[in-house]
Amino acid sequence: MQWLDLCFMHWPVPPALVQATLPPGVEVDTRDGQAYVGVVPFRMADVAPRLVPAVPGLSAFPELNLRTYVRVNGESGVWFYSLDVTQPLAAALARTFFHLPYRQARMWVDRQGGVTRYASVRTDLRTGPGAFAGAYRPVGPPLSPAPDSLEAWLTDRLRLFSADPAGRVYRGQIHHRPWPLRRAQAEIRVNTLGAAQHFDLSGAPHLLHAGRLDVTAWWLERVR
Repeated sequence: MQWLDLCFMHWPVPPALVQATLPPGVEVDTRDGQAYVGVVPFRMADVAPRLVPAVPGLSAFPELNLRTYVRVNGESGVWFYSLDVTQPLAAALARTFFHLPYRQARMWVDRQGGVTRYASVRTDLRTGPGAFAGAYRPVGPPLSPAPDSLEAWLTDRLRLFSADPAGRVYRGQIHHRPWPLRRAQAEIRVNTLGAAQHFDLSGAPHLLHAGRLDVTAWWLERVR
């Protein structure tokens, strides 16, 4: 798959508040004693199983996710609270095979002059209501974050975790080249994605932009 015109928007959140939202066996990951919650708008393209051609109407769509960072058995990874998309079949497949909280939403994306304008209103309310509207663009030269930097900590995650309705935890691996990161500017008009978890995402976020990244993902495996 390809991830296009992506913006990392991160807010610091008290670790205890994040931990209260996680199932047993999943621990909040922190940096310098601080947890982070991210809102990440982007576009997906060429989504298909390996060696299978992309299907028009099924393989390209916008995605907006709410995420934090966790550790399971000492391994770090991403934990998703919601992943909003316009494609109902893709959402259903991801819920079934990846145990991820994909939700259908009405979404609108436009890119002109390097500025991406993005709006989303969730219509599948199983994880509560959620809306986002804003615009963002990259600024400055390409970055090469040091491995111990906050920028690397927030983005260099090649593993995700999820849980099924019975609370069984799963791990998924992904692979991609280093993020093509730049600083970003953003104007956020609406952001209620963290309301169901009582996350305060109202302040100025830490911002990073990536134009395009080619990604490979593997099937989940049970964590024991």
